[in-house]
Amino acid sequence: MVHFLMAKVQTRRNFLRTAPLAAAIALPLTDTLLHAAAPAAGQAGAAVPAPVPFQSFPAQMVEDSLKALHAAPGNQNLITAAGIAVSANLTVEDKKSGAEFEFHAHKDHIFQVLEGRTRYLVGGTPKNARVTGPGEWLAPDSEGYTAVEMKKGDILSVPRMTPHKRVTEESVSLLQVNGLTT
Repeated sequence: MVHFLMAKVQTRRNFLRTAPLAAAIALPLTDTLLHAAAPAAGQAGAAVPAPVPFQSFPAQMVEDSLKALHAAPGNQNLITAAGIAVSANLTVEDKKSGAEFEFHAHKDHIFQVLEGRTRYLVGGTPKNARVTGPGEWLAPDSEGYTAVEMKKGDILSVPRMTPHKRVTEESVSLLQVNGLTT
């Protein structure tokens, strides 16, 4: 199990300063995922992949989205499109805990706390796991998990097939980046 934590972000807007770190963590994963299925140049069937449109998220848009999510806690997808191997969303929740541990065959996560605090229970050996979809499982418990306390500015990387569950006793705002494969 590997996790990265970063702290000391003093304002909501300063989280953008940590975006390069999150990108640096995600870039090798993203690059690997985007090129894994493509034939190498010079191989039969090799083609130049179509570019994926870039997206920009100005601080004011993120701030407005977080304000709306604080009024009605939930998720807002930022990046989702066919043909790309990354998705991202903002999440705001109050006094909420995952009922079970989840783990995925085709998804890596990077979580960054934008505001508030939460605790992740990560790793261990899932007990009585059941399939909930292709490459998706839930388990009521995971023996030997590690509790990771997270506060504003902290980043946690959760690789695929790692059981994880979030426990939020008060309130938290998160940026979640998912690396996806098929």
